[in-house]
Amino acid sequence: MTEKSLVKGAAVLAAAGIIVKVFGAAFRILLASFITDQGMAYYSPAYYIYAVLLVVSTSGIPIAISRMVSERYAIGRYDEADRVFRISRYLMIGLGAAGFIVLFFFAEPIAAAIRLEGSALAMRATAPALFLVPIMSSYRGYFQGQQLMAPTALSQTVEQIFRVVFGLLLAILLMRGSLFAASYTDLQRGAAGGCFGASAGAIGGLAVMVVIYFMSRKGLKKRIRSCSGGERESAGSILKAIIVIAVPITIGATLMPLVNLVDATVVNMRLLDAGFTKDVAESMYGALTGFCEPIVALPQVLMSAIVMSIVPMVAAANKVRDQEKLQETIALGLRMSTVIAFPCAVGLCILAKPTLTMLFFTQQESAAGAAPSLQVLSISFIILALITILTGILQGIGKQIWPVINLFLGLLVKVVLTWVLVGNPAVNVVGAPLGTMAAYLIAGALDLFCVLRFTGARLPVRLLVFMPLISSLVMGAAVFGCYEGLIHLTGSNPLSTLVSILVGVVVYGVMVVKTRTVRREEMMEISIGRKLAALCDRLHLW
Repeated sequence: MTEKSLVKGAAVLAAAGIIVKVFGAAFRILLASFITDQGMAYYSPAYYIYAVLLVVSTSGIPIAISRMVSERYAIGRYDEADRVFRISRYLMIGLGAAGFIVLFFFAEPIAAAIRLEGSALAMRATAPALFLVPIMSSYRGYFQGQQLMAPTALSQTVEQIFRVVFGLLLAILLMRGSLFAASYTDLQRGAAGGCFGASAGAIGGLAVMVVIYFMSRKGLKKRIRSCSGGERESAGSILKAIIVIAVPITIGATLMPLVNLVDATVVNMRLLDAGFTKDVAESMYGALTGFCEPIVALPQVLMSAIVMSIVPMVAAANKVRDQEKLQETIALGLRMSTVIAFPCAVGLCILAKPTLTMLFFTQQESAAGAAPSLQVLSISFIILALITILTGILQGIGKQIWPVINLFLGLLVKVVLTWVLVGNPAVNVVGAPLGTMAAYLIAGALDLFCVLRFTGARLPVRLLVFMPLISSLVMGAAVFGCYEGLIHLTGSNPLSTLVSILVGVVVYGVMVVKTRTVRREEMMEISIGRKLAALCDRLHLW
């Protein structure tokens, strides 16, 4: 388990994640264009409820599988690692079936409870995914525990392609067709078509994982036969260990989608209380979820890639009591998060309105109105990025209960602030991201305290915070100046925005090299990094 393993594993997953999120963002943008912001108000609650139930089925157990497999591989018990996977797979089948039943058969009461009755059909359309995705996640956790990230990356890519293609196609066909015409509007049917993309994606992603598993089965059996024996764990003890690890992680992971579910429940209700009409309230909420969140979700995939790589590495180092390797992994994981989070946040904050109006050009007025929310969410992303990595570290060392407690405390604050702020007509929908920021601040500070306490880690504050922040601020100044200059010269928002983003990427890249925020030896660990390092050599940037 080396620094190279973390960088390469994160790079593989990040590359796939970027593809996935680009497709996903394009999907949300196109879907919002087809079904409008009011249609997104039907789509978003269905997707968030699906996400909450999906987290219950898939978050904790795959991480538990990854951690337990990694620990057994670290001591050469390949046979027990395989038994962990097989037992957990049966558990996932049961959880998937339960999730399907809840969302499919109770869609209408759930939709009525959040006062968005039009989202019931969309909820049913996502239900098949709840059965398939947990099974797929068990395969992913098994390979991640072996430090094999490529199967997960390929599966994620195929899953997202299926989701985008079938989701958009069905959204268009259902809006234009007469299916369910007696009971549902065009927008409700379109939202359901978009939601069914998740089920189609699950079919494609699971098929990929099953094929890869059987293709690699010969090598897996060879490693299992090489085991020299030892005490065999009972199925009950393995299942108990999975539950002990998975339950706190699942609860904690459920709290994140609950932040969105709080918005789905509270925002629309409080906007109505503040005096906005039903159509206006649904449009404002749809703009927040349909315009802002897909953009912020794109850089978050990089954090998820780091976490999926860091958890098994932290678990393995902790298992064999390698304190030096544990400290190196923690420091590198956190530094990778800030190097990515700071420029993303600064760039999105500066170019919030231009980016929204460029992407959602068919609904520019609604998109421009969502800019303040995107600015708040972009700053919140820095804290969310750190929370994601800190949570992975605590899970890897067996302290998975603490992120749950910390995020729960933050969520309590989120509920109160969102209720108060959104109900104020002057603040309205911006109160939701402000409440989210407060929740992340509390949870992030507590997570950092726990990591420092339980690991004794000494964090390089200069490389972790100051250098990425300085580089990002310089980049931000360049982006702002470039955009303002170009928009006055050309009058073209898309051209000015795209060129400014490109300038920002170049300026930030130069800054992180000149300030030694990213070292040459770290760039050499991945293929594209070697090319960038060679370019930096030719430009004498080192």
